[in-house]
Order: sequence, then C-alpha cells, then structure tokens
Amino acid sequence: MDRTHLPFDGTRPTYSAAVDVRDQTEALPHRPLAKAPEGAPNVLVILLDDMGFGASSAFGGPCRMPVAEQLADDGLRYSRFHTTALCSPTRAALMTGRNHHAVGMGTVVEISTGRPGYDATRPLSAGTLAQTLSYNGYATGAFGKWHQTPSWEQTAAGPFDRWPTREGFDRFYGFLGGEASQFEPTLVEGTTFVDPPRTAAEGYHLSEDLVDRAQGWVRDVRTHAPDKPWFCYLAFGATHAPFQVREGWADKYRGEFAHGWDEQRERTLRRQQELGVVPPDAELAPWTPGVPHWDDISDADREVAERLMEVYAAFAEHTDAQVGRLVESLRESGELDNTIVLYILGDNGASAEGGIEGTLNETLRLNGIDDDTARIASELDKVGTPESYAHYPVGWAVAMDTPYQWTKQVASHYGGTRNGLVVHWPDGIEARGEVRHQWHHVVDVLPTLLEAAGVPVPSVVDGVEQQPLDGVSFRYSFNDAGAPERHTTQYFEMFGNRGIYHEGWTAVAKHKTPWATAQTDTPSLSGDRWELYDTRTDWTQARDVAADEPELLADLQALFLSEARRNHVLPMDDQLSGRFDARTAGRPAPPRSIRLLPGAGRLREDAVPSLKNTSFAIRASFASGTGTEGVLVAQGGGFGGWSLYVKDGLLTYAYNFGAVTVTHVRAATPLAAGSHVVEVLFTYDGGGLGRGGDVQLVVDGEKAGSGRVERTLPFFFSMDQTLDVGLDRGTPVTTDYGPVTGGSRGFPFTGAIHHVDLQAGDDALTPTDDQLLKAHLVTH
Repeated sequence: MDRTHLPFDGTRPTYSAAVDVRDQTEALPHRPLAKAPEGAPNVLVILLDDMGFGASSAFGGPCRMPVAEQLADDGLRYSRFHTTALCSPTRAALMTGRNHHAVGMGTVVEISTGRPGYDATRPLSAGTLAQTLSYNGYATGAFGKWHQTPSWEQTAAGPFDRWPTREGFDRFYGFLGGEASQFEPTLVEGTTFVDPPRTAAEGYHLSEDLVDRAQGWVRDVRTHAPDKPWFCYLAFGATHAPFQVREGWADKYRGEFAHGWDEQRERTLRRQQELGVVPPDAELAPWTPGVPHWDDISDADREVAERLMEVYAAFAEHTDAQVGRLVESLRESGELDNTIVLYILGDNGASAEGGIEGTLNETLRLNGIDDDTARIASELDKVGTPESYAHYPVGWAVAMDTPYQWTKQVASHYGGTRNGLVVHWPDGIEARGEVRHQWHHVVDVLPTLLEAAGVPVPSVVDGVEQQPLDGVSFRYSFNDAGAPERHTTQYFEMFGNRGIYHEGWTAVAKHKTPWATAQTDTPSLSGDRWELYDTRTDWTQARDVAADEPELLADLQALFLSEARRNHVLPMDDQLSGRFDARTAGRPAPPRSIRLLPGAGRLREDAVPSLKNTSFAIRASFASGTGTEGVLVAQGGGFGGWSLYVKDGLLTYAYNFGAVTVTHVRAATPLAAGSHVVEVLFTYDGGGLGRGGDVQLVVDGEKAGSGRVERTLPFFFSMDQTLDVGLDRGTPVTTDYGPVTGGSRGFPFTGAIHHVDLQAGDDALTPTDDQLLKAHLVTH
C-alpha cells in the first residue's frame, strides 16, 4: 500500500486464470483493502472553545476540571502550545497542518471575504487529518462544533464539499456555526438538519448529547470492526457563550469569585508555578489597557461580574465531566491505554466579547450594542438558563488568560494564543505527570498524530498534489523532556493584531481591541507600536525590550512580512463590522429576493435576503380556517430576530431587539377563513446602521395595521438560530406565542402555507403586478 498517494486504489495484483475453476491451481488474489498499520492507536482529539490558559485547574486556574487533571497526571502537560486567536482559523489549522491563512481561513467563516487567505474555502491541496486517517483504514467521526463550512453553502443545495462528511469524516453530529445554544442548538447529522432529541424541559443539554453520540459511535465501530482503529474529534460548543448549564450546576461556585479578577490572577500564577507550567520566576504580564481593576468598579458591577464568572466556571466543570464519561467508557472497554488523547483546553484565549460589563445576551455585544449592568442585575437569576445568552466581562477574560496579557482575537500576545494541552497515551508515552516546555502550535497536531499512527504525510490526496505542511510533529518530545524544540518560527495575525515567534523571541504589534466590535475608525496599521520580548528569559511577555534591540526588532518585522506574504495574510484587514454584510465583504452575497416553500428552514443569514439596514417586504400566501394560528415565517430567536405569525386570529409581526425589547405590530381585525396574501412592509429610516423604521401590515391588498420599530440589529440576528417557514425553531422570537401545547415545538402554523417571499431594498415596498393580481384573486 502506497500511503503517500491517497486513496489507495486497491488494484488487484495480476494473476493467471484457468478456464475451469476445477483446473485453477494458482491462488486467486483478493482485492487489497486499505488497512491501518499494525498496532495503530485510536485517536481522540477533544477541543474546548474560548478557554484561556489560566482557566482550567489542570493549568492552575479556578475552574475545577478533574478529568483534565487526571489525564495530565497520567500523561503530559504542554506549557507552550499555541492556537490562532480565533475559532475557525484554529480548527482549519488543526485539520490541515497548514497555517490558517494558507488554507483560506484568516477569520471566521461568517465574516470571510473573497480575498486569498480569507475566503473560507480550503484548497484541495491541503488534505485533512480525517481524510488521511480514513484513507489509511481508520473509522472517523466528528461530534460538535465544526465552524469551517462557508455559511452560504449551508443549504440543501450545498455544495457539500466543505461539510465534515466530505472532509474525511464517516460520521458527523453537531453544528456548523460558530456557537450554539446548549438547549436549542441547530443540529446537523451527516448533511441533514435535525432537531435535538429532547427539549430543555426534558433534560436536554448539548455537551451531554455530543458525548452520548460519540460513545455510541465508538461502541458501534468496535462491535462491527474489533481491530479497526478510530479517530474521534469531539469539539464542544462549551465554553463559548452562551454560558448555559444543566439544572443543579449553576450554584456550584457561589461566592468563590468575590475576591475579583486582580486577585484571581495572583492566585492562578502561584498555582501555575507550583504545577510547573510556568517557571518559578514568571511574573504577571502588564494589565490589559482599558480594562478596569476590580476595586475600581461599583458594587453593582461586581455583583454582576461575580455571578457571570460563577456560571462560567460551572460550565467548564460540567464540560469536563462529560469528557470524563467518555474517558471512563474507554477505560472500561480496555481501549484507553492505546488511545492517544489530545485534550486541547481552548481554541484561542479567553473571550473578551462580553464587553466591559458582561452581558445577558452576547448577540448585543457582537452587534456593537452595549448592555446595561442594571438590566443584567435585574435578571441575574436567569444566567445559565435557557432564558439568557450570557457572557462574562473582559476583566474575567484577562484573568482566565493568566499570566499573559490580552485575550481572544489579539493574536499578537500570548493571552490570545497560548492554550493548555494535555496529552495522554499510556502505550506510547512512558512519562507520567510531566510538563513539556517545547514551543508548539496547533498546526503541529496533524503531523504528530500521523507519526503516532505510523502513517506518512501524503503527497497526493484525491489526485491533487499536496502543499507542504507548516506544522512539525511533537512526537519527539513525548519521552524526552529535554529534546530541542523543532517549531522555531511562527507568525500570528488576526484583525491586524500580529506577531512573529522566532527562536525564543517574539515581536508583536497589538492593533485592534476585541470588545470594540462597532469600531470603524481604527488607525492605520503603519501607526502600530511594535514590542519585543525575549521569552527565553521573559516567559510571560512582561518586559518589552524593543528600545534595547532595534536591529533585532527590525529583522523580526521583516520576517513577519515574509511569512505573511508566503501565507496570503496580506493585505491585512482590521475591519469587523463592515464584514458582517456579505454584499460589501466580498464573499458570495445572499439573494435580494427569494421564494420559500412550505418546509423550508434552518437557513443561515447568508442564505436568504438580508433584512437589516434596509427597507424590505415579507409576503406570505396561505389558507386558513377557523382557529388557525402559528408562525408563517421567523428568523433568529429569543435573543434577536423577527417573526410573522397568527395569534387569536390576528396577523402579527414581532421584532426582537437583542432580548432588550420586543415590538409587536398587530392587525386590527382577525383573519377570515379562506386564502390570503399578507405583507409586512418595513420602511427603513436610513442614515446609518441599526436605525428604526415604520411597519405596515397588509392583508389581501388592504392596510390592516401599522407600528414602528425604533432600533434594529445592524449585523446579524443569531450565530445559531435560523430562518424557518411554518414554525419558529429554537428559542422563540417572542413569548407572545404562549405556552407550548401538545408537545409541539416552535408554534407551528396550523393552516396551509403556499409560499413566503422575502425581498430586500426600497423597491420591495412596491408590489409587483403578479403580487397585485394574487391579492385581487384572493379578495374576489
């Protein structure tokens, strides 16, 4: 088997055949099949989301994660492991072994552009870890967060090339977007959207569901192929916002964070020094500019911040407990010792996207809208439940990145890129409970696992010659703590925050502040101040020596530009808000109008007309009878979105502004039984983003009601919830639907929908001749 050219073609060897089988003396060869190397280990990669280096107890943090600790005590901790500072880029780098810009993933898929390095489209020349292991005889399954499929390709029309089951996985169960409600996620099985198996009221939680599915898949593989190794990729939505936990978990940390984030940094550093994951002389990096100290905020701010952190810590511990269920099942089945486990504690640094005060609804912050401490405090009992989409304040993100400075998105500094890594493989690692200090990066995962599996890096995959890897294996360090490190140069870049690591030195330039999501006036990149750190003696980037080493700094700046050109980083783009609109971002734009038929649904925002920052029309044709009710069409959910529905016979349009206000515009009179064409005509005020507008309801060509929406969400309604015809999946846009009855979800429409039309732009307010004719036919 030529494992460098994949897939193995399985060509049958030549043979001589007799005319009559009775005369056949030469053995007839069976067709050769791809088979893993003898003794190849199972592979389990566990990836947590938005967890900083200083969060988990396994790396000195306050979040109790006993499973991570146990695996580390029986294996290895890697103290200098790095990610890319953001979700999609880290995942693409992990799966391909190439730098994130080199495979088109310079940012998250939702704000991709058409430029090289940022188009969210993996080239076929960068085959994946799953493809390589699958073609080498492994069973492959992915469970949880994917976040690598372009959002405009997440429809029934595909293409499905960049869905998990076309990127090397036999099985996928999880979600395609950047985040998910733990209680009402938008789930995919294979290439089919599915509902969660239970409701939150029935005890559903996404993290638990993912482990149930992973356990079942491993069990099924072993039942039918006892000797076949498997690769399981388990990528939790946790601990990304929303912070949501099962009943009984939210109070596990009551009162444990009253000391605040400044003191927490001191405590964490001491514990990290005891564990040996930082040197005894490591010092805290400078405090992140713009973030208030604990003693400088009000009592009300502290009360809110304390509760948000308590629930985050419970969320982290709950996730670790689910990992424990999977680990124990492997131990009981006798498979754990020959399973190489990589437990990656974060795909970037801790998230600062909750803003200075924190928030009950992360959707507000990502739309550039501030939350209010008083509002959060009034609903503090909802944190962790399905009724909130909470995220903690920036101060806790800084503390969770102890001992480093800055946070997620800030690729220049280690607070954004250094994450804890635990490696456990009793059959392949002799050491127990040791720390490895070799410098490594997420691109090194692929070559490490291939080497552990005894599989070469392929030169051709699916007939396409492969581009060189950027990663290097760290298998050499498993049993040699003193081995010289082999990953000696690595660039970083995210939204203009950039840096270069080279042989112990880091030259870095912080450019954009992650919680300033609505900022449009960032200065030119040329005005950024570069810093220089000797991390051989200054582990935490605490002492800037740029003024002392100007020539070295200049050399490293030149090296960064060289690496940036090679990896398609240039031109760097520091914009964020402007890239939420596909029409201006450069990625494939959604249609200006669309007709949706009954059953259409689970559509991401890039798949349908954008009804933001513009006038628009929603038109629905349907038949109703006495008592008909339900949702005609809805987009988003309980934390941002809109819905057109019939309740108590009245046509109603609801607009949910980030769960702060929900505006209802109702028809004055009930609908009669029969066929109808109804319209929502929204006249946008204009003059900027997120402005208000006037709403007019029209029934069969006649004005039926009017109202006003004072503010609208400028960038997106939800990273998770979708647009659906005939019901409102996920969290409800409005509680006006009333209680769920008869076990039905989403207030389904009980009449017969013919179609729903969405049209964006000022011309949408003028009905076409076809629409006028339909209204005429309905009323006559």
